[in-house]
Amino acid sequence: MPIDALNGVTTNAMTRAFAGATDAATGAGALGGAAGAGAVQPTTGGDGFAASLGNAVDGLQQLQSDSKTLALKAVTGNLDDIHDATIASTRAQVTLELVTAVRNKGVDAFNEIMRMQA
Repeated sequence: MPIDALNGVTTNAMTRAFAGATDAATGAGALGGAAGAGAVQPTTGGDGFAASLGNAVDGLQQLQSDSKTLALKAVTGNLDDIHDATIASTRAQVTLELVTAVRNKGVDAFNEIMRMQA
């Protein structure tokens, strides 16, 4: 698989997984990217980021489920194009690495804040 295709998978997964976090941080919501960027409004609840992370994990679970289903079809011979299984597997792997990296950064940030308070 070319690097550009893999980079596109990473970018698309990141965009879908964390679009809600950006909208919550900028106040864009349903206004869209450029229109909402000028009108920054504070969020009323603190659960926007948590909901975004929850959605990212849910999306990851869906990607892993799709990958597993396509792998089973490939093994049993019911899959017409093996590339679909390979792409689904790679997409799930890259998304898992992304979610793990974000989790690790969050834990590191929390530990740094705790060190500052001590």
